[in-house]
Amino acid sequence: MWRSFSIATAVLALAAPGLALADDDDGNGKLTAEPFVFIGKTGDCGTLDTGAPYPAGSRIVTSAWLGGMGLPDNGGLNTQDLEPNPNKRDPHLGLLLSKNGPTADCSSAGAEIHGVKGMQVGATFLLGFDYRNGGHCGGGAPRFNVTYTTPGGEEAFSFVGNCALGVRMPATQDPTQWTTVRFAAAAQFPPVPPGSRIKSISIIFDEGTDSPGTEDPNGVGLAVIDNIFINGDTITRGHGIADGIRRDDK
Repeated sequence: MWRSFSIATAVLALAAPGLALADDDDGNGKLTAEPFVFIGKTGDCGTLDTGAPYPAGSRIVTSAWLGGMGLPDNGGLNTQDLEPNPNKRDPHLGLLLSKNGPTADCSSAGAEIHGVKGMQVGATFLLGFDYRNGGHCGGGAPRFNVTYTTPGGEEAFSFVGNCALGVRMPATQDPTQWTTVRFAAAAQFPPVPPGSRIKSISIIFDEGTDSPGTEDPNGVGLAVIDNIFINGDTITRGHGIADGIRRDDK
């Protein structure tokens, strides 16, 4: 189910420069999701079955909060049937995650969740999000990478994801076009032990256009997610675009 390539990419993505593990970046006590991309060098993603290193990654990944992509940020219905529609002026921000090429390309898109460092894990630890139907939600992406300290003081790491093992239901804001998914212990590899302290949480998207699934039989290589659920807190909006291209401020 998990590719060794994906594991290597995920670990390197967490170590990429600029992904600070802050307790609270803006001082408002709210969680945020900051987009990032990872484009590896030759060998960064491990080796092929032949023993040769995976080649360097390509600029085929994008992570961006975009207006009009998501559900209403105010929690309202995503509908055109109401008139007057109270949500027409809402920005509808959603997080686009895209990998425009093969899964084996040493690259990934994602978002670092800020404000989680030190969070204590209870008996029921849940992560999840809403995703737009028709996009990719497969066995390995989008997923969460979680690092934490166990009750015994050991450093540990878990993948949290796999839409086939998550609890899915129609999203309340748009039940015909969006799905809500929650990842409990059955979709945590390994399950995060109660009493652990979170060090970092990231969203990772590294499955490409050659990884079709039930949701996207043709392999679209992209997903749009919203209402990112972090153990009881929900991130409904954000800002930033990451695509591996350096731009001048001028």
